Amino acid sequence: MKLLVATGNPGKLNEFRTLLSDLDVEWVSLKDVGLEGMEIEETGATFAENASLKARAYCDASGVITLADDSGLVVDALNGAPGIYSARYGAPEIKTDIERYEKVLKEIENVPDEKRTARFICMVAVATPDGKSFIAEGRFEGRLARAPRGENGFGYDPIFITADGRTSAELPPEEKNRISHRGRALQAIKPILMRLVKSE
Repeated sequence: MKLLVATGNPGKLNEFRTLLSDLDVEWVSLKDVGLEGMEIEETGATFAENASLKARAYCDASGVITLADDSGLVVDALNGAPGIYSARYGAPEIKTDIERYEKVLKEIENVPDEKRTARFICMVAVATPDGKSFIAEGRFEGRLARAPRGENGFGYDPIFITADGRTSAELPPEEKNRISHRGRALQAIKPILMRLVKSE
């Protein structure tokens, strides 16, 4: 069975492949199916809607079972921001991950440590050519640091403090994959993918 991962990011494709390494599928990218130039406008109001939009659009265009995700950082002191806008927070003026997390830190600089609670949320959607859709959620609870730490990861990882006091960017990749929002969402969707493989 072919499984299309709806991303142009080779790092994310490898992460999915690693986290679901025991699935008997042929992993394909947007480039493999000639859709790397196809942009899907994320018009949904939630992570679930955006993940489902991407999965369905790329599945319909490719005819291949498609896995898509939408994820971001939800900060309680910012009423849930940056949320679904995490990857483009502060755009168009702000363009880099560092500028984005610096914006968040500036916005909560006067918030006491105990109220700096936050979580990463990931919704993973699967769409099949016969019109079926499935969705699963993963959450990664923590709080926000006052300054970035760590060299691993990307995005908001350097300012996200996990339960043991390290930032997400200080975790080895294999440990982060096991406990992260994306790792948990993929584990939740895995039984559905296994059923689809068996039915092929």
